[in-house]
Amino acid sequence: MSKLNGPKLKRQPLPKVNGVVLYDGPSVLDNKPIVVVATLNSANAKTGNMIQTWIIRSDVHPLEALDTGEDSSICGNCPHRKRTCYVNVGQAPAAVYRTYKAGKYPAFDPTLHTGLFMGRKVRLGAYGDPAAAPFEVMQQVASLCIGHTGYTHQIAHKAFDKRFLSLCMVSADSPKQAAKYQALGAKTFRVAMEGDSLANGEIECLADSQGLQCHECGLCDGQRQNVAITVHGKGASKFKTSMIPLLEVA
Repeated sequence: MSKLNGPKLKRQPLPKVNGVVLYDGPSVLDNKPIVVVATLNSANAKTGNMIQTWIIRSDVHPLEALDTGEDSSICGNCPHRKRTCYVNVGQAPAAVYRTYKAGKYPAFDPTLHTGLFMGRKVRLGAYGDPAAAPFEVMQQVASLCIGHTGYTHQIAHKAFDKRFLSLCMVSADSPKQAAKYQALGAKTFRVAMEGDSLANGEIECLADSQGLQCHECGLCDGQRQNVAITVHGKGASKFKTSMIPLLEVA
């Protein structure tokens, strides 16, 4: 067999960046300015080292947006805002905002940055709802990776793009909600209280049942399985007192 002659192609080194801007423009939910940033490394104990996407207001510090209600641009009508959201907005979202404002995240360039996503898994919406951004933005980043997870609370929002049902789990806070959303074609991710039974067609989150991280599991891609996770400890008490009264009329 003859050898191919000619110069060997050098693999170009990946650019040394901590993250990239995937989108900078109006929110789908209310037309206010938002930015979507993908950060490339994570020490998150539950997800593992997945690429994380952050959807934040581009003109307002995340803490100010939370305080004034301007976070509706990126969280929509999520009932956990200011109640039971697991995200400490003053930490990672604030750090991403500062870095973005300092101009340290370049705009995504397919020629330069595609390699940063290849062979990786991505979490759509480490903070903020993926459906606040154009579907095409989230679909593109998911397609570059070998797997993704994503969750949306916006199925009842008037601006919700139904194509997200193929990309994200729909968050549900009661069995009644989960059944309603499943009837609309969604795969659901339900927060359950300790002692709750699984509904028909649900499985327990594999982080609870098997100790897997999200990057090892990958079921929450909006296409395969309805999942329920149990809220524990202080979170359980807060969820019970803040959310159950709302869900009784949902």
